[in-house]
Amino acid sequence: MLFLREAFRGSNKAILKVAIVAAIGGFLFGYDTGVISGALLFIKKDLGAGTFAQEAIVASLLVGAVVGALGAGWAADALSRRWTKVIAGAIYVLGALGSAFSQDPTQLIVARFVLGLAVGTASFVAPMYISELTPKKIRGGVTTFNQLMIVLGILCSYVVNFALVGLPDQWRWMLGLGAVPGLALAIGMLFMPYSPRWLVNKGREDEARTVLRRYRDGDDEVEEELDDIRTAAQEEGSVQDVVSPAVRPLLMVGVALALFQQFIGINTVIYYAPTILQSTGLGANAAIAQTVVIGVTNVIFTVIAVLLLDRVGRRFFLLLGTAICVLSLAVLGVYFKSPGLQDSASWIALAALIVYIAGFAVGLGPVFWLMISEIFPLRVRSAAMSVSTVANWSANFLVSVTFLSLIAAISRPGAFWLYAVIGVAALVFFATKVPETKGRELEEIERELGATPDVGEEAGTGRRFTREREGAPEGRRTTAGRQ
Repeated sequence: MLFLREAFRGSNKAILKVAIVAAIGGFLFGYDTGVISGALLFIKKDLGAGTFAQEAIVASLLVGAVVGALGAGWAADALSRRWTKVIAGAIYVLGALGSAFSQDPTQLIVARFVLGLAVGTASFVAPMYISELTPKKIRGGVTTFNQLMIVLGILCSYVVNFALVGLPDQWRWMLGLGAVPGLALAIGMLFMPYSPRWLVNKGREDEARTVLRRYRDGDDEVEEELDDIRTAAQEEGSVQDVVSPAVRPLLMVGVALALFQQFIGINTVIYYAPTILQSTGLGANAAIAQTVVIGVTNVIFTVIAVLLLDRVGRRFFLLLGTAICVLSLAVLGVYFKSPGLQDSASWIALAALIVYIAGFAVGLGPVFWLMISEIFPLRVRSAAMSVSTVANWSANFLVSVTFLSLIAAISRPGAFWLYAVIGVAALVFFATKVPETKGRELEEIERELGATPDVGEEAGTGRRFTREREGAPEGRRTTAGRQ
């Protein structure tokens, strides 16, 4: 396979080590997402948390993540991608310990808000940092390490939940153990390099050259990439450029991917999987045990995506995975609508959840985070990725905080069918608006989306963007998007 062949060749092996450490931020996201699903079964009893309090406990992390994502763009540019992730890891440790020692729902809500600050920041910076250090040929697979670590974090949390069931204060241990990967991220990033793109933007070109030489196979490749980064840095944009006519089509794709990833209901499945399985008649322990199967499925199909994204392409997995999610949601709706199926075939719910997770794991799960790290020009990348990430966390909050209330309002079958209808709308958008980014330069993507013309003045800004630098060899592209 292309990814396996290239990833372990020459300097690319060093890139894998950096990507694994940087992607621990994704592990934090996944661990906390999954661990609360099991912990809720015991928190609601120990702390007397009703439906509203349970939704607030889940949603407080998401509110914090929105705030963290809003500030992450500034921090990534001002402090560096590296130090932003160090700080995020340290904040996560504090939030995890605060959650474990909470004495009432209010304290737990505040502690999880702090966790959210770290998760929102780390989820924003990780794909940006990894993509800026990775050669184009393996960019898709390596950047998707962040998603792989997310699903590994979810699986780990399910295993921890299952292992701790029956012990005293089990939910406190479930939440408190999150401090371990948070500490690993904070310490590990101290030994990682700065992003070469950040170094060039700060006028530290010699340091950028040193970093690139460590992770590229020849001086020609290093100088060519430095040349591209330098050109992009000269076109550094303002906040207004994010919504300019030249960038707006790209931003629309990024935000739509962010919203649809959540509006098909993925985190209701992750956060409330034990609750959903319990509604089929399983006890708490059995429901938690079955979520481990869901977690294993998530990891297996994410690995498949990592291995094949650079060979098959992003659009194929995006469309296939979303279609699978739609069908699974429709089946879940039918199952919960039919008392006969619930009495005689409770396995259908688990099977539908497993197939749903498999579809998400090869489609919207990895493709969203990968594409927002690829499609935006460097001059507005931090700001545009921040907008997309904030949209993602905001949608996550909206879906998660309304799930139990939505079930009460339109029934459990109605909720799953609503997510399925949104999935159909997502398929239409993806088929007509989302470009293939595999192995392509940014300017090709921009032209396909009707963004910046080849040479011309950007409407409303008075700025000129030149696609072929004077004196460059014929056919050579020199845009910010070169990886």
